[in-house]
Amino acid sequence: MGIAEVRRAIQATPASAAGADRMAKTLHLIEYAQGVVDDLAVLRAFERKRVLDGVEKQLSHEPMRETRNRKMLHGLIPPWQDVEPVWELRIGQYRVFYDVDVATGVVTIRALRRKPPHKTIEDIL
Repeated sequence: MGIAEVRRAIQATPASAAGADRMAKTLHLIEYAQGVVDDLAVLRAFERKRVLDGVEKQLSHEPMRETRNRKMLHGLIPPWQDVEPVWELRIGQYRVFYDVDVATGVVTIRALRRKPPHKTIEDIL
């Protein structure tokens, strides 16, 4: 499921023309698992927009490059089917878990969780 479908599924405002133009230039296709759509639906509108914009901005060009807000999770056994390795993207207090299929250039968002300061990644999954 692409970002446009996610936005429609959770009844967010449609992407602007500039946003659609940015999406046309992406190198990686971003897909969302159904569970992520449900996770996004419970967020407040401004949090949802922040997460969706962060995912689009940070994962469309170089999703496999480690940065201050992106890291590979070594040894994590996630509760979903994944293409190894699993990556984590930090957007404020939220963590986006994703994997990348290099052969097809598809980034699949597997989960979205709020991470309180005293919890570990294993605790929130």
